Amino acid sequence: MASWTFLTPHARVLLLVAHDPGVRLRDIAASLDITERSAFAIITDLVQAGYVVKEKDGRRNRYHIQAHLPLPEPTARERTVGDVLALLTGTDATATPGSGRDGQRPAAETGAGRAAGEPQGGGPRRESPQSPVPDGRRQAGT
Repeated sequence: MASWTFLTPHARVLLLVAHDPGVRLRDIAASLDITERSAFAIITDLVQAGYVVKEKDGRRNRYHIQAHLPLPEPTARERTVGDVLALLTGTDATATPGSGRDGQRPAAETGAGRAAGEPQGGGPRRESPQSPVPDGRRQAGT
């Protein structure tokens, strides 16, 4: 078996969250053969970068992927997180109107919901990952 993978641990965590937005850190760690501390650090990185919104659901957390955001790689700015997740999970995000290719927010984000209070439908044009505040919502006046 190979001792390396094509996807980074961050991408693999995003895939797990896309499949189950209520996944526990313990389950992430077990699935990826990493420590819970590493799983927590990866989720924290993704939340701070604005790619994931963490929401408390009782005693557990639910994660919402901000699929409309562009990838952080400078060579892949025309692709969104949702485009890559759709490819890797086998869903067809391009068949959905407003799937991100035209700069609009996806109508149904792959494996993720919207942040609480976020409007449904079209939405603003894509911007850099630095523009949203850490919880994924836009700052006032932007």
